[in-house]
Amino acid sequence: MFLSIDAAKATTYDAIVIGSGISGGWAAMELCKKGLKVLLLEKGRDVEHVKDYPTANKAPWEYKNGGKLRLDEEKFYAIQNKNYGVDDTNKHFYVNELESPYVQTKSDYFVWARGNHVGGRSLTWGRQAYRWSDLDFEANLKEGIGIDWPIRYKDIAPWYDYVEKFIGISGKKESLPQLPDSIFMPPFEMNCVETAMKTKLETAFSDRNLIHARSTNITEAKEGRAPCQARNQCDQGCPFGAYFSSNAVTLPVAKATGNLTLRPNSIATKIIYDEASQKASSVEVLDTETKQTIVFSAKIIFVNASTIPSTMLLLNSTSNRFPNGLGNDSGQLGHHLMTHTKIGVNGKMEGFEDKYQYGRRPTGVYIPRFRNVNDKNPDFLRGYNYQGGANRSRNSAGGFEGFGAGLKAFLSQPADDWSVGFSGFGEQLPYFENQVALSKTIQDKWGLPAPEIAFVWKENELKMSKDMVLQGMEMLEKMGVKNIKGNPDATPKSTVHEMGTARMGHDAKTSVLNSFNQIHSVKNVFVTDGSAFASSSSVNPSLSYMALTARAVDYAFSELKKGNL
Repeated sequence: MFLSIDAAKATTYDAIVIGSGISGGWAAMELCKKGLKVLLLEKGRDVEHVKDYPTANKAPWEYKNGGKLRLDEEKFYAIQNKNYGVDDTNKHFYVNELESPYVQTKSDYFVWARGNHVGGRSLTWGRQAYRWSDLDFEANLKEGIGIDWPIRYKDIAPWYDYVEKFIGISGKKESLPQLPDSIFMPPFEMNCVETAMKTKLETAFSDRNLIHARSTNITEAKEGRAPCQARNQCDQGCPFGAYFSSNAVTLPVAKATGNLTLRPNSIATKIIYDEASQKASSVEVLDTETKQTIVFSAKIIFVNASTIPSTMLLLNSTSNRFPNGLGNDSGQLGHHLMTHTKIGVNGKMEGFEDKYQYGRRPTGVYIPRFRNVNDKNPDFLRGYNYQGGANRSRNSAGGFEGFGAGLKAFLSQPADDWSVGFSGFGEQLPYFENQVALSKTIQDKWGLPAPEIAFVWKENELKMSKDMVLQGMEMLEKMGVKNIKGNPDATPKSTVHEMGTARMGHDAKTSVLNSFNQIHSVKNVFVTDGSAFASSSSVNPSLSYMALTARAVDYAFSELKKGNL
């Protein structure tokens, strides 16, 4: 943990940032670079880059039970394990669900994976980085859904540039209007099967492309970070700093300014509003080690705890002026919870038996959205993309009877054929009744209300999900894949792409934030994580979190210098 001089005694700062994940790390770095003294609050423990990655350099055979969780540990990760692989290699980067519960009141479709520690989910995210386009920013207005985004692509494009130059993204320019190009490092090469699939797909469909996935796994050395070693152990922490995380990239820069005070084990329980100044004056913090409550003051507060915790904090920050939560004049706070639908198709590719992939590439290939781009689909609004690829690894014993040298020899050989798999990611529309609230009956380990989540898929998502499977199966067939499997009637899973519960908008009567992520009625509080989003796109949102955060900090600093904050 790094502290500035006398930081242990200080309670007043220029800025406070709540949350140290993808957006919080960016907020802290940008504020520190502008010369402000910044307090960065993190609910969980400290995680120092390299030092606190205990499994990053372990070989597979060094784990007991093949890396699986012990039976008595499974209860701690039961919900997260529905969609995500929590095991003995990465369990230290996921929350204990018994200590940090949440309540689902309508369905169990919403699966929420969390990491309460410095860096948050920036240590375990999928690292996919894509720009949104005006197809995304204009959709609500054109279709009369939700509210209009108060920004367009031109507003965020310079900030995409700014972020990409710093973090590094591997990929290739494609000139697709629905998926703007980034500033790229060379991509990870497609393997022989994917190259063949690309040719067949683009021959069969004039509106569909198979492209390199765009990832923050860098392929060239960058500012003290080594290029990706293709180990595919990213969710164990990368000692090379080869993918973007707060721990490896933004926080070291913030630390180097001398302006950062990082305070782990510190739960922000309430933002305190001062009626005289009509601003937020401070943040109430519970120290989880001492159990003491401390109040820290600042001129600017950035809320970046991730969508649901940020919303819970704002809802809990009540006062005479804001009896229903800080900045909640519109009554929209907590509503319009969105994520992405996820459902898969797979099969086997015959031929290529004399070929094998090289290394353990940490990313794959991508089929960009093609639905409702040029033609209107009669069954549903918006669209979806696919992420996946082909490989010939033998991932299990697969019916082999035996152990010891024979099993080792079997697992060392390539699989008999190539496996091909794609997951479709679909856009969810914003619905008022999909909501996050403070539970009145369930508390977490620290006595704070647990999130109560009311969440359902509706007709648009279910029809889109069916189309994702049917189109995915058809495309695999056109690409020459055999033994194709997919269930168009299956209920889609959710992703860890929560968005929407403190949305941006033009009008304070229908939104919480303005076009610069600033609370309409509390000018010195900014929210720049996923809760700010007015729609969900089908495109991974993390790159947009970073760009909007950098943009908001630039605006906040300008307003501070003008005396407006």
